[in-house]
Amino acid sequence: MGSGPSRVVTLDGDDAAAVDLPCRQKGRPTVLDPKDLYELDPDQPEPGELDAPVLVHVLSGFIDAGHAGRLASDHLLAALDHRVIARFDLDQLYDYRARRPPMVFGGDRWESVEMPKLELSMVQDAAGVPFLILSGPEPDVQWERFIAAVQQLAEHFGVRMTVGLHAIPMAVPHTRPAGITAHASRPELVEGHPPWVGRVQVPGHVTGLLELRMAEQGKDAAGFAVHVPHYLTQTEWPEAASTLVQAVGSLGGLTLPTEALDRAADEMRAAVTGQIQDQPEVAAVVRALEEQYDAFVGARGRSLLASETSELPTADELGAELERYLAEENERRGREG
Repeated sequence: MGSGPSRVVTLDGDDAAAVDLPCRQKGRPTVLDPKDLYELDPDQPEPGELDAPVLVHVLSGFIDAGHAGRLASDHLLAALDHRVIARFDLDQLYDYRARRPPMVFGGDRWESVEMPKLELSMVQDAAGVPFLILSGPEPDVQWERFIAAVQQLAEHFGVRMTVGLHAIPMAVPHTRPAGITAHASRPELVEGHPPWVGRVQVPGHVTGLLELRMAEQGKDAAGFAVHVPHYLTQTEWPEAASTLVQAVGSLGGLTLPTEALDRAADEMRAAVTGQIQDQPEVAAVVRALEEQYDAFVGARGRSLLASETSELPTADELGAELERYLAEENERRGREG
């Protein structure tokens, strides 16, 4: 991170200009110098190694139904060659009392702590094309300064487009393909993705704010929110993660593997279906969701946001037993893995 006294910058145009005194221009926030939030790793890309890469950002802390965003990010970093090229100083961004890091106590001493990390990695897709992944916890504070830092890094590495990922609960059945809500700074970036919802107000989040700020600068920015059955939001749902990975690959022209996610999705779908067969009431609700989904897809007649379908059973009414079973299934798979 930077040394010496903190500077104040006013964000205006493509670059942030350093100034000595706080000031504010109309419509642009004033923040402390964003460069003091991160440091570049000594192992930087060689000249020409990055050619207008896509930057994928996956930040935990907002809605991530079915843990789809985390699964997608973890999968890509596990399956593809990568290295960290920049690290953020989370002591300036993270509320440790709100999201306490886990520590291990060994009977008579503290053995370890798992501290959060917010890192920018350079990743090689299956065809050797490099792209970037920004992953870690969503900052609790200094959102505008953090976004200014990401914009600086995007400019530094010549990023041509940013893509944000997360997952939302929807009143959809697990027996239908996972849908996706796509949005972008230019409509042509998400052609082929028909809208699922109209104009709505939602809680702010860094992923959305970054897309907005990039668009305001005239940069290409997009985002994908995959739809997860609202009765499975607390369960790892690999199908949704696979859908996100495929969407990124298609938009960014990247060759991204999904085989491991697809195998896990088949296993989880079979487990859910088997559990539902033993519970006629749950099966009836799933059939009702199927009918609603099919009618909606045919007519595109109304929103399927779970919060807007009050006549449907709640997640608690639908799947308390199902959630218990799936939690046990996740634990079993973890032991066997």
